[in-house]
Amino acid sequence: MLIETEATPNPATLKFLPGRIVMDAGTRDFATPEEADASPLADALFGLGDVTGVFFGRDFVSVTIAPGVDWRDAKPDVLGLLLDHFSAAMPLFRQGSAGFAVPPADTDFAEDPADAEIVAQIRELIETRVRPAVANDGGDIVYRGFDKGKVFLQLQGACSGCPSSSATLKQGIEQLLRHYVPEVTEVRAI
Repeated sequence: MLIETEATPNPATLKFLPGRIVMDAGTRDFATPEEADASPLADALFGLGDVTGVFFGRDFVSVTIAPGVDWRDAKPDVLGLLLDHFSAAMPLFRQGSAGFAVPPADTDFAEDPADAEIVAQIRELIETRVRPAVANDGGDIVYRGFDKGKVFLQLQGACSGCPSSSATLKQGIEQLLRHYVPEVTEVRAI
């Protein structure tokens, strides 16, 4: 089995492509070792000690390492765990855990029902134009709300903590949304 790797815009994150589907539907972001308890693979990756984030996409796993750690040292261990896991066809999640991303409701914004058409346009653009591009970089963006012209998005995977994420938000996503949805005045990460 061959696992390909790709660099991401975030120098602390590498994207690993096992050549098979990782998540049938949705995504899953693990930002702490406690969250990783739901997945034997994520748990093992955090167990390496230098891993600070794991993200499961449709056909990839993004792994983020701690500041000061060199990928030349960490990559062989990460590849070994991924190879063992996928070669043995082990389950991605422990029985009884939720495999897909379920955004916490307390971070969503209450939206004005009068904005329903605007929100539908924003969601459509994010799903069809933004998320596929961000997935290519090993991450994901989740819509969180629209309030008085402001769009709130949550960055996951390689996008979370990426040095270029603010430029992506302002010069990429914000410009796209403002072009197609004039009611959008700003995009913010939460």
